[in-house]
Amino acid sequence: MDDTIPAVVRQPPRKPSNRIDALIDAIAAIHVEAPIGGEIALAHLPGSRRAGTKPFHIEGLNAESGEWELPLPGQRYGEFQAGLQMANRSGALNEIEYSEFVQKVQGFADGIGGFAQFPDMLDVVSRARELDQFAGAHDAQLAVLLRARNAAWTLGYVQQMALRHGFVPGAVPGRLVLASQDEGAPPVLTLGFEPQAALAEDPQASSLRELTLALDVPQTPEALEPFAAWQESARALSRDFEADICDDRGQVLNLHAFAAIDQELGTLYKALASRDLAAGSLVARRLFS
Repeated sequence: MDDTIPAVVRQPPRKPSNRIDALIDAIAAIHVEAPIGGEIALAHLPGSRRAGTKPFHIEGLNAESGEWELPLPGQRYGEFQAGLQMANRSGALNEIEYSEFVQKVQGFADGIGGFAQFPDMLDVVSRARELDQFAGAHDAQLAVLLRARNAAWTLGYVQQMALRHGFVPGAVPGRLVLASQDEGAPPVLTLGFEPQAALAEDPQASSLRELTLALDVPQTPEALEPFAAWQESARALSRDFEADICDDRGQVLNLHAFAAIDQELGTLYKALASRDLAAGSLVARRLFS
């Protein structure tokens, strides 16, 4: 008689995903009978991880670490999940986009010999519309125009003066950015101008009379006080550029206008936080993109 006690295989604790969140994603579960190698998963990933205007991710649950991650060679995965973003600044997920997502994920599941379970389409689309309505009512992108009072500026002058205030060239032509101290985070502020001027062969030959100083509110944490940075940058830049601070209609703004905006932002920050979409959080950055 064999009295050997069978060994207990301990599974690592499952950790939440950093890419997929039920707050804004429709999640499909993909079950496999036995762990799958990362090479097999990579071979069957769809060529594009977008369904219409909505991005999606396919992740594997690492059998060793218990972490959800994008499939990697040399790793083994006991489960998979796919998360489709239900809304962004392009609008709410629709039936056509959801059907495209199902088709692509089903192809992946078939390729690895797995079984995919999808949430009900009508429920997902309904949730997407509600999320989009909330996002639309709580989005804020603040911008002021800095309009030259006297002579126009050359591009070289704009870049030189902006650099004194911490603005450096961004990835997009016609945009300077005040970078966040957090690595990988979007810029705190952007200073934009006519893109054609940025592409000019001779920066000194360009002629600029307006700059746009912008703050994308949901993209930056409230704790960094981005509104204060926006307001102070507007004043400092207008002083050094000898420019008026104007709204999008060209009307000169006064101190009372900034105070009213600041008060409205306090309400906005609270509303976002109450929905677990605090400004600057990863999920908020994805939703408001």
